[in-house]
Amino acid sequence: MRKGLLFILMLILSVTLMACGSSDTSEESSNNNNAEEASSEKWNEIQEKGEIVVGTSGTLFPASYYPEGSDELTGYDVEVMREVAKRLDLDLKFEEYGVDGLLAAINSGRIDAVINDMEVTKARQEQFAFSEPYKYSYSTMIVRESDLSGIEKLEDLEGKTHGGGATTVFSKIAEHFGAETKTYGNVTNDVYLRDVENGNTDFIINDYYLQSLALKALPEIEVQLHPDLKFHPTNSAIVMPKAADTLTDKIDATLQEMREDGTLTKISKEFFGGKDASKKPEEDIRELEGLEL
Repeated sequence: MRKGLLFILMLILSVTLMACGSSDTSEESSNNNNAEEASSEKWNEIQEKGEIVVGTSGTLFPASYYPEGSDELTGYDVEVMREVAKRLDLDLKFEEYGVDGLLAAINSGRIDAVINDMEVTKARQEQFAFSEPYKYSYSTMIVRESDLSGIEKLEDLEGKTHGGGATTVFSKIAEHFGAETKTYGNVTNDVYLRDVENGNTDFIINDYYLQSLALKALPEIEVQLHPDLKFHPTNSAIVMPKAADTLTDKIDATLQEMREDGTLTKISKEFFGGKDASKKPEEDIRELEGLEL
């Protein structure tokens, strides 16, 4: 009798454990399926529309801008994105936002991606997915020609006024060294440069390539690149929603093709005065220790 009861209890326990194991496996499988669906959802949505909507500023020379007298958006970033969309067999629509509104537009679902010389940072990677970099550079600053705005080293930024967007990496660098930032809307380069020239601001931290070309385009404004300050190596990538793994993989594969066949180099040289921004620069560049970006 006892042996029979013990056998029945063991049988019940065995069935219960099997049921629990089956439930866990089923739940794990369901979670995996949900994750896979989420990672493919954005790409499936874009494929169904046959169009990818990308945010950019349209005011960032030579990355994303309108040439004088033209209503055709162009620039290094713009043409890179056009080639990516073409190779993915997608129509491309650009939506223009101020720098501080671009990432918010991804979160709201108004756009599928951003390309606007957007630096990859740890803080941004917590919220968004990034492609492999299509551009490598470093930071420098524009100052007044007459006196270099009184700046010899980065530590001299304390108490000075920086011109830039509120949420940019460059403003964080300026504020890290004790400067205040005067913020702007979606304005063109000449507005920033003239404010340095006339003393409304003291300096502008930004990308080396972008600042070099902006100065070349506006030689009448009496500002210059600081001759001694090169810091904060950077890379720029296409930004996408955090869970958009499939879209990220598709874009990465396309950028790799463009790198290997020389397309990135060709586009870069067109917009950066013959320089190849798609490759890491060989420069002595100061790393900024203790700065969380």
